[in-house]
Amino acid sequence: MRVPKGFRAAGISCGIKMNDKEDLALIESEEPCVAAGFFTKNRFAAPPVELCRKHLEKGAIRGVVVNSGCANACTGKRGLEDAEIMAAVASKTLHCSPGEILVASTGVIGAFLPMEKIKDGISKAAMKLTIGSSGWRDAARAIMTTDKLPKYTLVDLEIAGHTISFLGICKGSGMIHPDMATMLAFIVTDAAITPSAMKKAGRHAVDRSFNCVTVDGDTSTNDTVVFLANGMAGNHPFGSRSKDYRIFETVLTEVCQVLARMIASDGEGATKLIEVAVTGAASEKDAKKVANAVAGSNLVKTAIFGRDANWGRIVCAIGNSGAGFNPNDISVHIGPELIFEGGAPALKSERTLKKIFERKEIPIKIDLKSGDKTAVLWTCDLTYDYIKINAEYRT
Repeated sequence: MRVPKGFRAAGISCGIKMNDKEDLALIESEEPCVAAGFFTKNRFAAPPVELCRKHLEKGAIRGVVVNSGCANACTGKRGLEDAEIMAAVASKTLHCSPGEILVASTGVIGAFLPMEKIKDGISKAAMKLTIGSSGWRDAARAIMTTDKLPKYTLVDLEIAGHTISFLGICKGSGMIHPDMATMLAFIVTDAAITPSAMKKAGRHAVDRSFNCVTVDGDTSTNDTVVFLANGMAGNHPFGSRSKDYRIFETVLTEVCQVLARMIASDGEGATKLIEVAVTGAASEKDAKKVANAVAGSNLVKTAIFGRDANWGRIVCAIGNSGAGFNPNDISVHIGPELIFEGGAPALKSERTLKKIFERKEIPIKIDLKSGDKTAVLWTCDLTYDYIKINAEYRT
């Protein structure tokens, strides 16, 4: 697999974080990109989010500059000016207009950016821009906050005789919940695609990936997902009605789902990845209600952390979801074990269930037997370390 043609990336330390950790990333496309962006629904959307929305309305994008360690959120007029300065400085290094630059920030809310460090950092990052995967891995580290590991994925596919590549990086560990989450994600591809098709495919992918992750029920002010397509793979540009679009949409969604699972697996303090799959719902809305109720239940998450075979918490969460179903029809599995069916217990051995809870990945399958709609959400267990990480976030 290869990095999408025409893209370069870098990640460096500019002194925002302590201990010389990477804290500034720069992404560049050789050609202007068709772009789509999806953002927080928080009314206190951070200045970088406001700037991205404005620049995306203008059209093509050439680059993205991202800092971690300071969210530049709830910072008023100065915060917006600082975001504009970041775009202006990056545009000079990438030889384009400020309107072709997107900006993202993540970290502590309510603090101003150290702009001299950031301006120097952008210039430093520009000199380290790399075509290969090493620059992207550096960039993935530079956007981390409480993440334990950088999140990176790379995929190829064939469309009409052309190899099209996708590369995605993201960050997210805490304050994670639909819609969107405390996350940044940047997915690039060298496919040639129309702007409307890119936006449609991006929405489809986000709704089935990043909007299907919960860690702790909170979201933030800076949540950003950006898709960039520079057309350098050489394929004929396709719209949303072509057969090539369907292939593209499917693979793009899979890329985002890989990243979404990484976020859930790397939840603050997490020791387990939990997948909640709901089938047999009368509507997609009901399927999501049930999946959200179970994945978002602190009682379910703590039971799994403690390897406590208290499966009644799952059934209780299903009942509290507000979805329509007959309680005597549903079945619930944890891993391969049937635990509830026909309105009554079905688990044969708690010891078997406890062994399943010792695994790193815990699948929960719920069949409502009321229709043919489905939903999948990813979450993690809730541990002592989650409290420690967030109690000491600034100290």
